[in-house]
Amino acid sequence: MSRKVGQIIARGERRWLVRVYLGRNHETRIYFNRTVYGSLRNAQEYLTKQLHQRNLSRGVQGAQVTLDEFFNHWLTTAVKSKVRRSTYRNYSGMLRRYIRPAIGKVILASLVPLEIQTAYQNMIDRRLSARTVRYTHAVLRAAMRQAVRWQLLSIDPTQGVQLPRQLQREMSAFNVDQAQLFLKTALNSPFACLFAVALTSGMRPSEYLALSWPDINWQKGTASVVRTLHKVEGEWVFEEVKRKRSRRVIKLQTWVLDMLQNMKAQRRKSDQSGDSRFKELIFITTFGQPIREEHLVKKHFKPILLEAGLPNIRLYDLRHTCATLAVSLGVSPKVISEQLGHASAAFTLDTYAHVLPHMQDEAAAKMEVLLTNGISFPR
Repeated sequence: MSRKVGQIIARGERRWLVRVYLGRNHETRIYFNRTVYGSLRNAQEYLTKQLHQRNLSRGVQGAQVTLDEFFNHWLTTAVKSKVRRSTYRNYSGMLRRYIRPAIGKVILASLVPLEIQTAYQNMIDRRLSARTVRYTHAVLRAAMRQAVRWQLLSIDPTQGVQLPRQLQREMSAFNVDQAQLFLKTALNSPFACLFAVALTSGMRPSEYLALSWPDINWQKGTASVVRTLHKVEGEWVFEEVKRKRSRRVIKLQTWVLDMLQNMKAQRRKSDQSGDSRFKELIFITTFGQPIREEHLVKKHFKPILLEAGLPNIRLYDLRHTCATLAVSLGVSPKVISEQLGHASAAFTLDTYAHVLPHMQDEAAAKMEVLLTNGISFPR
């Protein structure tokens, strides 16, 4: 067997180094090296398997490309034109922070699961969350599957990699009394109307921060959720909602509509100047600019919680509060699912299952009254 293609080198008793030539990069020859334990026959079978994979698709093109070079090409040609700008930024950022420093210089064709597993373990050792590791894995897996489709790899090297278990995050939400206290305290805030919409509509922050006046149907009392707002690399970007189910119409409560109408009337009187791109936005700063979620949380939301003595929840948890209160009041899961833009009512029920036990008690009590009304049971 040609040494240029593959070699088996004895490294001790029943230990063999299997080498497969992959090609050259810009500086030197590239080999796939693995230690195999057992008989010489075991080593020969392993070498045959690796040579077969090499002949299938690990050709010169794959052998000459580093992961960094492949990521650049993948992001530009297969990702950038197909996803939202915020998603592209997230993909690029995950690779830049966690994958490129660890294995970016590795030749694509020689990448093996152990190297990926080691990169993930380094993330865990740095006390990064399981969610971050799993998201990074999802990005890397998408890239490797594309490499297989482009026939640069014969198999996906992310297969078989073990991921940390992601613990279910305990959901935070206000109860009825806390929600009322929050609203009462928020009325003193310049963003009282924003917080009212956030608490009662179940929208995500990126959705209600992107609301514009044409999205409000005053006759029907509804708001249409059709876009999100993000700041990407210092620039405000409007994007369509990510999923089809996220595009929805939400019924607004009457008092919230009244607050919106009053705010719109005051806006007309003030004749506020600002960037013409944002003149139709409902929620803006005093300078006519979109509101940064981070600024809203730090300067307004957290101080309201502190003043009211409420739990230190996230701004996003106002969405959970809206859903939790609706479930506890017996609103149909399908209706709640449509309001939140969930994929299905089953997902909604699974997400807010913690609210259901006391509802089952109430349902059992009502059923008992229905069935036993007028019936005397022996004691």
